[in-house]
Amino acid sequence: MTKLSRSKIDLFVDCPRCFWLELKKGVKRPQPFPYTINNAIDYLLKQEFDSYREKGKAHPIMSENGIDAIPYKSEKLNEWRHNFTGIRHDHEPTDFTVFGAVDDIWVNLEGELIIVDYKATGANEHKVQDSYLRQMEIYQWLFRKNGFNVFPVGYFVFAKANKGNGFYTENGHTKAALPFDFFVESHKGDDSWVEKTLSEAREVIDSDEVPAASPNCQYCSYRVGAGEF
Repeated sequence: MTKLSRSKIDLFVDCPRCFWLELKKGVKRPQPFPYTINNAIDYLLKQEFDSYREKGKAHPIMSENGIDAIPYKSEKLNEWRHNFTGIRHDHEPTDFTVFGAVDDIWVNLEGELIIVDYKATGANEHKVQDSYLRQMEIYQWLFRKNGFNVFPVGYFVFAKANKGNGFYTENGHTKAALPFDFFVESHKGDDSWVEKTLSEAREVIDSDEVPAASPNCQYCSYRVGAGEF
């Protein structure tokens, strides 16, 4: 089976031509700068929620937002979080092995799993982008395909940088701290689009014809402009 990550599905939705070029011809989009601060926040949040997972207790962020659940404890959690394994499903109709790495899983009193994604932002407003929603819905689909009972509502935990003056003096040395404010946004997922999208992605991969580019794809616009020049 062909491995297809959650991010590659999002790439297909964003631009079929970029998807075809990468999976068919090995031509990838230029990589963005690494967001090392995001990785650090992701690590710290996982450590924080894992401490409450071991206690079997709800984290204060959950209680403050009226979420009646606790962090889900499973021996497979590290596997589900790993970028190269994740939670996966062999989708026989398209011959895709679909996989994605989750940030966290919570569980409510009814035993339903809740998909949770961590996001770091420095913007004035924490915005739930369309790609975030698709990401969550793919994870919900994957867990359902693995036989889990999934709660339809998932949560985004935003860590927003508070850009106030973080300088202070300690033992005669100047130091700085960057505090973060935390926000939780909910999303009622609908994964009904996933199966159709996988079928469409398979058709594109199997075709030798270059698919049309998305009209909003800045990468394809650059290729065309550079070629014309």
